[in-house]
Amino acid sequence: MSSDLLRAMDTAVALSRHAGVPVQEDPRLRETFGGSWQGLTVSEIRDLDADAYALWRTGADVPAGGAETRTDVAARVRPAVIEALEPLDAGATLVVVTHGGSARAAIGSLLDLPMDRWAVVGGLSNCCWSVLEEGSGGWRLVEHNAGSLPTPVMSDEE
Repeated sequence: MSSDLLRAMDTAVALSRHAGVPVQEDPRLRETFGGSWQGLTVSEIRDLDADAYALWRTGADVPAGGAETRTDVAARVRPAVIEALEPLDAGATLVVVTHGGSARAAIGSLLDLPMDRWAVVGGLSNCCWSVLEEGSGGWRLVEHNAGSLPTPVMSDEE
């Protein structure tokens, strides 16, 4: 499944061709809507709204450019992921092609981290990914900002 925005869709289509599976577009996977900050450089945002930007950079749940907060993003992305998982067989893999802020919000939310701790999950480089697994105790982050296929880790959890 993929955000319907161009860069994500381009990545999803390339993966789709390789894996031989169709891409399901979902606009709920879009990046944070930045309101008055959309399309601006960091310098322009600072000039426009320095105090709000400084708070946003600390990880505070303030609306980016007067639009979406981090929890707003999680509230739309998390259900999209959960709904896409429902029809899959146990052990199946779901690939979600999205954007850095949306990925961080989804990961923080799925891991049940308090929102003020979501920043402990670092940013994602372009075309890198995170691997989450659902287990008996909930979701866990297996890999983050990965650029190669995951290697199994021996542990006490099956």
